Amino acid sequence: MPVFDDRLCMLGEGPIWHPQRKQLFWFDINGKAMLSRNGEEQLRWDFDDHVSAGGWVDHDHFVVATGSSLVLFNIETGEKQTLCDLEADMPGNRCNDGRADPYGGFWIGTMGIKSDPGAGSIYRYYKGELRKLFGDITVTNGTCFTPDRKWACYTDTKTRLLMRVALDEEGWPVGEPDIYLDFREQDLNIDGALFDKAGNVWIAHWGIHAVRAYAPDGTVVCEKTFPVTRVSCPAFGGEDFKTLYVTSARAGAKEEELQREPLAGATFVCDVDFVGQQDNRIIL
Repeated sequence: MPVFDDRLCMLGEGPIWHPQRKQLFWFDINGKAMLSRNGEEQLRWDFDDHVSAGGWVDHDHFVVATGSSLVLFNIETGEKQTLCDLEADMPGNRCNDGRADPYGGFWIGTMGIKSDPGAGSIYRYYKGELRKLFGDITVTNGTCFTPDRKWACYTDTKTRLLMRVALDEEGWPVGEPDIYLDFREQDLNIDGALFDKAGNVWIAHWGIHAVRAYAPDGTVVCEKTFPVTRVSCPAFGGEDFKTLYVTSARAGAKEEELQREPLAGATFVCDVDFVGQQDNRIIL
């Protein structure tokens, strides 16, 4: 499987294709850095705290989730402006999975640094307001949105359930979440996820070397395997959004695993016969 970037992240996460810059950005949570490439040039921006996910605002600005706040970040100048606190009073927590929704909001999950049971929550930032959506989550992951704009999905990785909740006309959840896909029998972990234009959900299954695409009935319609166990999150990009990028991690691996998998933590790329959705713009 081709390597897009050979820098070995401790915990690669949150890849996003900036449609205006035609450029992939991603994060090394434990390395406290945002990474990118401009052609062959490798780019890196360092932060003072964990950073895990983000979304584009315009050509030069990103919203970046840190361990204690949401930050408006200027890619060109490095200037940072705090938009709001994010569990700043909970130093034992950090940010994790997140994604912009079709209405201009940004969903961001938190979790305990030591994966403390039930310590995490999912929030939504929309037009200046941060609102807690769901709590009592151990490992927040799988945030993604259906192409018809009607549903959001998320998971607590420990449950092996991908949940679904309806959205109102401004993108806020309504009603109670229900189970969309159940991986308990297969004993599969759900990490990062996203929907393509046809309504298939692409899931990075941490622990089995694979990203799989599932039709709404749970049928596997595509599988891409990678030379690393700890795949973490997929993203679509490229000119036609038929290029799949996948981050990975080294965190938690024993030395013998790292010897078998020297590319653990790299970011991979492959072509697929499916068309992804463009990553949504965040409206401040």
